[in-house]
Amino acid sequence: MENRCPVVIDPAGNDIHAEAARIRANGPVSQVELPGGVVAWSVTGQEAARQVLSDQRFSKDPRKHWVAYVDGEIGEDFPLIGWVLMDNLTTTYGSDHTRLRKLTANAFTPRRVEAMRESVQKIAADLLDALAEAEPGEVVDLKARYAHPLPAQLICDLFGVPAESRAEMLRGGEVNVDTTITPEEAAANVEQWHGEMQEFVDSKRRNPGDDLTTDLISAQEDGSRLNDSEMVGTLHLLLATGTEPVMNLITNAVAALLKHPDQLELVRSGQASWRDVIEETLRAEAPVAHLPFRFATEDVEVGGVTIAKGDPVLMGYAGMGRDPSVHGENADRFDITRANKDHLSFGHGVYRCIGSPLAWLEAETALSALFERFPDLSLAVQELEPQVTFIMNGRRNLPVYLTAKVPAGAGR
Repeated sequence: MENRCPVVIDPAGNDIHAEAARIRANGPVSQVELPGGVVAWSVTGQEAARQVLSDQRFSKDPRKHWVAYVDGEIGEDFPLIGWVLMDNLTTTYGSDHTRLRKLTANAFTPRRVEAMRESVQKIAADLLDALAEAEPGEVVDLKARYAHPLPAQLICDLFGVPAESRAEMLRGGEVNVDTTITPEEAAANVEQWHGEMQEFVDSKRRNPGDDLTTDLISAQEDGSRLNDSEMVGTLHLLLATGTEPVMNLITNAVAALLKHPDQLELVRSGQASWRDVIEETLRAEAPVAHLPFRFATEDVEVGGVTIAKGDPVLMGYAGMGRDPSVHGENADRFDITRANKDHLSFGHGVYRCIGSPLAWLEAETALSALFERFPDLSLAVQELEPQVTFIMNGRRNLPVYLTAKVPAGAGR
């Protein structure tokens, strides 16, 4: 394959899809330049991604397999250092990953998820009741007042996070995906986030409760328990991934339907389902755009290139969901009727997201309840601002009118 210059990643993520297209134009696996000047591989081809996600020659453990980090070439001044310092399912490999996955997977069994349905419905109903108090014609930020608090409240309830601590504990995850912050801010966030989570774990050890944190503390696998570092890292992961991607899934689905009212009408008329909407949103507007990191444990050929041992790899979910080789020339089009909505937005193989069944439940509940309660919902702006990150694919806000906007001068 012809050598091409790496695409320099925009830290602000101003146009996720245009950037993904530029990366994919260099091949299904091609080089990018990350903040800090670090060169990495980006996988935007769906078949190549499936191979990488299922290939045991790719590790997620930088402490063992990122050669530049092990050799000291990547230091604390790396802008994405927060993604290196975590100790959880996203940074483990082999038997360590298997052990952690078994210890945490019980939190999201089908039975447990189904038992959460009533809680999800109540949270959604309460939030919609609060929205209904808005003045007629008032612009409401649906992301801040619905798409974010719904998953945030549920995940915090599940893990027994006290109401007064929730904002700070969730803020660490929000800052961690902001790819515009300085290395110093990133390192400080990791330190503060770790300290807050450790205090929370210590409090649960002293005062166990009827929650998943207490269950994780007592969970065992082959006589092994989560140590403090793993416990804190696992909570980082579960609280952040239980909030941010679900928030983006709901936000992106609402925005897509409001921009394509013909698609919304298909759902209302019964010609399509909310499941169709969610699948197509996951494909065309993947909630996670560009996820770090994997590392080759040996030289691996994939997508027409050789990824050298120790090279860092990012999974470009926003790009692979719109791969023309899979979805044709109209891959960029949001179309809930398309027959092939195949995507990898929840991962694949041993690294598939353990919380995906809960995300499905939350999204389907949130969307159906929202459009039933506010059938005249409409966007209040022409263009939505990006989230300010290249890791996530979201919106800064989602300004809407909840009811039909009254024309100027009406009723006079």
